Amino acid sequence: MAAPVIETCHVACCANRTPNVVSWGRGGIIAFGTCTSVALYDPQGRGVVAVLNGHTGRVNTVQWVHREDCAPERHLVSGGSDNRLIVWEAQNGKFVQLVECKGHTGPVCAVDAIYVEDSRILVASSASDSTVRLWLCNEDNEAECLHTLSFGSSFMMDVSLALLPGSRVPILACGGDDSQVHMYVQSNGEQLHKAMSLQGHEDWIRGVAWASLGGELLLASCSQDCLIRVWRLCDKSGTDAHVEDDHAVIKMKEDVFEVKERDASSVFAVSLETVLAGHENWVYGVHWQPPLYKGGELQQPLGLLSASMDKTMIFWAPEEGSGVWVEQVRVGEVGGNTLGFYGCQMSPDGSMIVAHAFHGALHLWCKEKDKEGRWRPGVVISGHFNAVQDLSWDPDGEFILSVGSDQTTRLFTPWRNQDAKQVTWHEISRPQIHGYDMQCLAMVGRFQFVSGADEKVLRVFQAPRNFVENFANISGTSREKLLASSDSANLPEGASTPALGLSNKAVFQGDLAPKTNEKEGQFNSASDQYQESYFQPLIMTEPPPEDHLLQNTLWPEVQKLYGHGFEMFCLASDSARAVVASACKASKAEHAAVLLWSTATWRQLQTLPCHTLTVTQMAFSPDAQLLLAVSRDRTWSLWRRNLPTPERPEPRFSLYAHTGKDTAVHSRIIWSCDWSPDSKYFVTSSRDKKVIVWGPCILEDSGDSVLPTEIKPCSSILDVGDSATAVAFCPVLCSDNSYLLAVGLEGGSILLYRWSAGQEPAGGHDWSSCGETDISQSHALTVKRLRWRPRPGRVGHENNTPDGQTAVEEENSWVQLASASADHSVKIFNINKRAL
Repeated sequence: MAAPVIETCHVACCANRTPNVVSWGRGGIIAFGTCTSVALYDPQGRGVVAVLNGHTGRVNTVQWVHREDCAPERHLVSGGSDNRLIVWEAQNGKFVQLVECKGHTGPVCAVDAIYVEDSRILVASSASDSTVRLWLCNEDNEAECLHTLSFGSSFMMDVSLALLPGSRVPILACGGDDSQVHMYVQSNGEQLHKAMSLQGHEDWIRGVAWASLGGELLLASCSQDCLIRVWRLCDKSGTDAHVEDDHAVIKMKEDVFEVKERDASSVFAVSLETVLAGHENWVYGVHWQPPLYKGGELQQPLGLLSASMDKTMIFWAPEEGSGVWVEQVRVGEVGGNTLGFYGCQMSPDGSMIVAHAFHGALHLWCKEKDKEGRWRPGVVISGHFNAVQDLSWDPDGEFILSVGSDQTTRLFTPWRNQDAKQVTWHEISRPQIHGYDMQCLAMVGRFQFVSGADEKVLRVFQAPRNFVENFANISGTSREKLLASSDSANLPEGASTPALGLSNKAVFQGDLAPKTNEKEGQFNSASDQYQESYFQPLIMTEPPPEDHLLQNTLWPEVQKLYGHGFEMFCLASDSARAVVASACKASKAEHAAVLLWSTATWRQLQTLPCHTLTVTQMAFSPDAQLLLAVSRDRTWSLWRRNLPTPERPEPRFSLYAHTGKDTAVHSRIIWSCDWSPDSKYFVTSSRDKKVIVWGPCILEDSGDSVLPTEIKPCSSILDVGDSATAVAFCPVLCSDNSYLLAVGLEGGSILLYRWSAGQEPAGGHDWSSCGETDISQSHALTVKRLRWRPRPGRVGHENNTPDGQTAVEEENSWVQLASASADHSVKIFNINKRAL
């Protein structure tokens, strides 16, 4: 089998903002919902191993179907805001959609599943239509709804299924906004019968979880009253239930219920085992420590993990001597402006725990091997928790910056870990955490960028010294070389955001020294009580956890650029790093002008009026002589850089060519544009599904007297079958000197095409398709931006290839493509030019 043309190198994504969305399988894989997909993440290999696309609404709940022998799972259940449940099955190492359960009329918020006889899957689901449904998936891959429980005007927040001890009868526990745990038993394999309701919680119940312990079941329930209750269910059939009570003995009250199974009937009793108090805010999730095989038999360790909105996770277990349940370990984060945890999971061997937070971030802790009871934060995946709008490589192609509607700017780079053989990508800095949704960015040099959000101001950021040093550590580059490339003498150490501000203020070496006051304990002014800077310099040897990213990896803002009348929409910078072009949302010609800024002085150089509606994207030609702008008014404009004169040394641009109403080939908004690496041609892509290459752009140096060569479509019109929202020319030519282009579609897939300039465009033979992302690689929603790495090779692989010409040539046959999408993810693809 030939090597695939496109392979996925990295997926940056994070968990959705819902409680039951993360599940850790016995095979070690963490499944979590991210936007409308389910991501399968391997915490050992530190990468997403698969993305399952199938839902059309946000995924709210994910649950592995655990096997009784604790082997790696073969099935996974997910539920979403599209009111559907999907059961996925592993086939030949890949998860495929096995069956979907339709019937709920509201978003599904919780699921659980167990195997019943004949390895059929019994699924319980709760939704915001105030019902809990029980489904059975049979061998013919069909799901039937066995039973629907209606709760009137109440909602059930969580469901959990187990088999009653000593029998194969399923028992279902649900907890919700009526502060009771309801238990239902499926007797005689038919309808559900209510067994009992457990009272005691004083607020909404957020989570319920069963654990099987020998001949008993334990049920943990957690609530917004900050408490966790553990209930014990045991079989009373063998003992005589009607013994006279001995009033001298104090015992917990037992509730008894009866289960009829075929011909026999059994009696079960439920009593309160313990109440765990320790959290200071709503408890959102409980999770029992997974069972282990010891000495050939299955053992359930007595350990319970809980996650709360107080930003902590607690591991509870009974004390050895007394059997009293106590807090064994508490982990969490201090500071930051985040809300707390939504849920928790424990690894199959009990050595790692993970929580997911309101902002989607996963927080991982690993047990320290030699120190008993000590846990340390671990390296885990991170990504945007809303649509990613724009991304850019740095000029040397070593890292990626991305901006998104989650109001953050994030920086991803490969980590050259000494222990691991493979290079993995990680977020190592969050330069900007803003109060407005981010929209666009442009790199200006190696460690400087301009970003625009849903505001009228552009902001310029520069990397602090602490980042440059840490970037050197993690990427394995020499620190001296990096500091030499950035003006290191006056670089601040880091940055912090004032309590009520939006601008990141620089923190210098002198600001880090603690202020000593002569009169200890006396504050001169109110501001002395509150620390101005929250920044603490880090020495990173591995990618930082979320709480450091939030607080200690900001970049200082060095400039604000005022001039636009509406929210920013797009940015571009030229290859000489001298000029930045910006445009904002516009419904009139006066606001649709492009503004040019000098990067030396950050003064506004020029206003370029031409378009009548929003300019959607701009691009400078690689030789920095031409500026291209495409617009919502369905036309493009091309601006030429004038020769500098002694009076006007700074660059000025004048209109060189443009399309009008009659010459515009596109009949819809033009979404994207890009230049060929030799600055001869440019490409435009539009909502009308057309991709067109224009040219030739050959500039005469003999002043302005020569009329420009007519710029017209050089290619046949390529119809890509869906709105083409992003397009990019690869900077490296193919072996036969044809151009390689990537086209991103509204549906989420990315297509690769070769285009040959010399071919006669009439028959459409100038385009040849050479690959596209398959369903597991494609984005689930619109591709917002595509960017090729500025040079050949894969980041992180250049330095560790063995010396030799063939190895270098082999590495140079790869190119990398980064894509940003509305499905909250940034993906990096490796593309082998030899396989094209």
